[in-house]
Amino acid sequence: PKTDIVFLKVHKSASSTIINILFRFGETHNLTFAFPKGGGNQLFYPHHFLARFVQGFSPRRSQRFNILCHHMRFLQPEVQKVVSSSAFYFSILRNPVQLMESSFAYYKGASAFARVKSLEEFLSHPHRYYDPTSKDSHYAKNLMTFDFGFNPNAEVSPKRVQLMLEAIEASFDLLLISEYFDESMVLLKEMLCWDLDSVVSFPLNIRDSSTKSPLADAVVEKIKSWNRLDWEIYTHFNRTFWERIDRDIGRERLQREVKALQERKAELARICLQGVGSVAPKDIKDSSLQPLQHGSAKILGYNLKQGLDQETERVCRRLVTPELQYSSALYKKQFAPE
Repeated sequence: PKTDIVFLKVHKSASSTIINILFRFGETHNLTFAFPKGGGNQLFYPHHFLARFVQGFSPRRSQRFNILCHHMRFLQPEVQKVVSSSAFYFSILRNPVQLMESSFAYYKGASAFARVKSLEEFLSHPHRYYDPTSKDSHYAKNLMTFDFGFNPNAEVSPKRVQLMLEAIEASFDLLLISEYFDESMVLLKEMLCWDLDSVVSFPLNIRDSSTKSPLADAVVEKIKSWNRLDWEIYTHFNRTFWERIDRDIGRERLQREVKALQERKAELARICLQGVGSVAPKDIKDSSLQPLQHGSAKILGYNLKQGLDQETERVCRRLVTPELQYSSALYKKQFAPE
């Protein structure tokens, strides 16, 4: 199994669920994480990543970390200073239409969104509300482009798009697609030589559907054109994702593996969870399992069954621990005073 991994956590793209997978794998195999200085969950985002943002990094020592997965704005030459040269790089993309709808709910306080009542209102006159120079403007336009380290306000020319796609392809071994999450996990498992249980997960940091509303076709088209660079990235890598599946796994085996993954997930849900799955924040009984609430989104969480034996409880708890709590527990463990 591969143990040196760089995961670029792209906002609002099922990244928190993948982080949970990486945290569990790293903890089980006693791997080291490249934590932000002083803990926390952001490597000085939205600044471009620098090696010195990592706790314990020193240019004089050649210490390498196994897993780099906290929020960062990608800059490969700096990333290469903290991980081994053989590290496996991957990320996950999401359809920019749903991504923007999610971003609007989650980052409602961002300067571009704060003065509008709806996404439609913002899109009808985006330049009235959007200021590319404000420090949180990246939440409102081409967010994936920004996270990959590029300029979200660049003009969209075929040449620029081509260079951007080539740069991403040169840096990353694999790009997953959040709309095909289970298929993505099967492909990830294959590429990393991991076992099934290592990629099983429950969805984390998801919001209650009561805050979601369907988008009119006209709005969808406006989102695509406003986030044109993101749209180009997404459509290109959605295509290469399926080419990769066909080349490395094949559709028949993919179906079997997805089925096995879903069955294992259902089995773990029966063993671990009280009730039928995720619950509203007010219904989470164990405060240590309470996810961070943000913007106008209601972020769901889980209740564990009572009376589990110690080992089962440990496995189950890790599956449902929100990112911030899990990260801080691992940080304390890694930097425990000797």
